Amino acid sequence: MFETKLFIGGEWLTASDGATYERFDPVNNVPATVASAAGKGDANEAANAAARAFPRWSEATPGDRARFLSRAAEILETHAGDFRDAMAAEIGSTDEWAAFNCDIAADMLREAARLTDRLTETPVVAKRHGVQAYLATQPAGVVLGIAPWNAPVVLGIRAIATPLACGNTVVLKGSELCPRVHGLIAVVMEEAGFPPGVVNFVTNAPDGAPNVVETLIAHQAVRRVNFTGSTRVGRIIADMCAKYLKPSLLELSGKAPLLVLDDADLDQAVNAAAFGAYFNQGQICLSTDILVVDRAVADDFLDRLRTKVSALEAGDPREGSFSLGSMISREAAVRVKGLIDDAVAKGATLVIGGGIDETIMQPTILDGVTSAMRIYEEETFGPVVSVIRVDGDEEAVSVANDNEFGLSAAVFSRDIDRARAVSRRIESGMCHINGPTVYDEAQMPIGGMKSSGYGRFGGEAGVREFTELRWISIHNEPPHYPI
Repeated sequence: MFETKLFIGGEWLTASDGATYERFDPVNNVPATVASAAGKGDANEAANAAARAFPRWSEATPGDRARFLSRAAEILETHAGDFRDAMAAEIGSTDEWAAFNCDIAADMLREAARLTDRLTETPVVAKRHGVQAYLATQPAGVVLGIAPWNAPVVLGIRAIATPLACGNTVVLKGSELCPRVHGLIAVVMEEAGFPPGVVNFVTNAPDGAPNVVETLIAHQAVRRVNFTGSTRVGRIIADMCAKYLKPSLLELSGKAPLLVLDDADLDQAVNAAAFGAYFNQGQICLSTDILVVDRAVADDFLDRLRTKVSALEAGDPREGSFSLGSMISREAAVRVKGLIDDAVAKGATLVIGGGIDETIMQPTILDGVTSAMRIYEEETFGPVVSVIRVDGDEEAVSVANDNEFGLSAAVFSRDIDRARAVSRRIESGMCHINGPTVYDEAQMPIGGMKSSGYGRFGGEAGVREFTELRWISIHNEPPHYPI
């Protein structure tokens, strides 16, 4: 069993009261990791360490910050095998999902290195005579990043990379479901040579999360909070941030629709749908939940999709060559099975799949899904996709928007102008034409609308989230005062 500690002020520490908790392998239910369980005191010390490191790090040159981040990207790649083993043990991940995580995370660090020169002073014209003015972009301070378990390397790195590039120091609060994976991110940062306190890492037992999170948000030095996770928990984080007047960036749940118009390349749409719906067992916020298919091509599309899915198999990734791995827990599998059973009981057709064996769930297609079914509106977060047949583009857009979420979407059509017109009407932060809903590039603005959150990670948009914009004026002549 692997041991993970806290990383505070450049040192690996146990919790101040010695508390630990165990993370169990979701497939075989044996202990995978014993992790230090931070309390309020440890959370405060992590934020204090970040605050002490902030003045020096915020004044580091762009070139120096870029070198640390670039080195971290190289070191992360050398730890790809460690991340693979940790992801298999803690979240039941396949090798392909682990490799995907490491590749994108390394690219995010390199993109962050490119952003280190974005702290600028821009002259602006003042209307008052004798006044010079400029707008200064400056580091915000300590940034709290709260990362989830499902894409742990990508989302753990994303929580801290751009903040570091902008001259902030960070506290990464890892997920209690993958403390070893998130602890490895701290290992990478330590080996990259970041000065003590610039990067700090804490994890907590599941029942300790509310106290640790509120302690960190409330800390005077914490100036920004970013969270990726469910809308349910995101609302709690948003409430805490509002209570302490801390700006937050939230990327939350999704229910991504993939629209197949009547002129789509069906083979391409099938490949994108299968990848988007089933990669990492559908446990991605960008996963394809709904296939909105024009009735004119629905039968043909569904036949091709059934053939594609019949070749995919889920299993313990350490016991064979499986396309899909384990779900995060038996409870998660049971919840998704409940959505399937509810839909079938209300008239949906189970095309393929539907069964579970503990945490292993085979890829599933439901046809004839309607608004009377829970799965129509709830985020699935499992290897299930719902087919909804529509007549024309107008109905397709209406169905795509008929839920509270708005993170990612996709439109398939051979007519790009038509697809662009449809995409503009879909209520989502991202929309991909003739591509999958699961698509990420480090320099692109990633985020949602409606109950999928607010703010944007990535590129220039991320810089705006993690900096302060200040107006500085210089009065070269004594102004006239009215009193």
